[in-house]
Amino acid sequence: MHRCFTQPFVVVGALIEKNGKFLLVREGLPNRPDYGKWNQPAGWLDLGEDPIMGARREVEEETGYEFTPAAILSITSLVREDVAEHFSSPPHALKIIFTGKINTDNPKKIHDDVTEVNWFSAEEIKVMSSKQLRDVDIKQLVDQYLMGIRYPLEIIKHVVQEK
Repeated sequence: MHRCFTQPFVVVGALIEKNGKFLLVREGLPNRPDYGKWNQPAGWLDLGEDPIMGARREVEEETGYEFTPAAILSITSLVREDVAEHFSSPPHALKIIFTGKINTDNPKKIHDDVTEVNWFSAEEIKVMSSKQLRDVDIKQLVDQYLMGIRYPLEIIKHVVQEK
């Protein structure tokens, strides 16, 4: 699928906490400026896709775990001036980040755009630099999560208008 960076796009993903640690994935596309950086499992919402289902899909693709969204943690408008030269335009994502539970009993194979999945404490994430974290908002997401900020899933309405 062709990706267009000259207008805003939607990213869906999750900040997942278990036993005091947060699940992050290492970016694995060597031709991209974020190669090797840690990120929350997330990716582009597909055309026509329900954002909640998109988050489930992205988490499973990038972590191998089945994800059940429980709440929305954040909707962030993120403009990446730092990688504008690589994409000939600053990517502008509207990120919808969910919280919820994962089933770690039977993980599936992860996609090859991720090289590693690991758990980090809030303290470990707080000391990561922009050379280690893909997006600057990840630290803010951890703070919001720890403050108990949650929004109901019902604020998202997915409507398909038939012919």
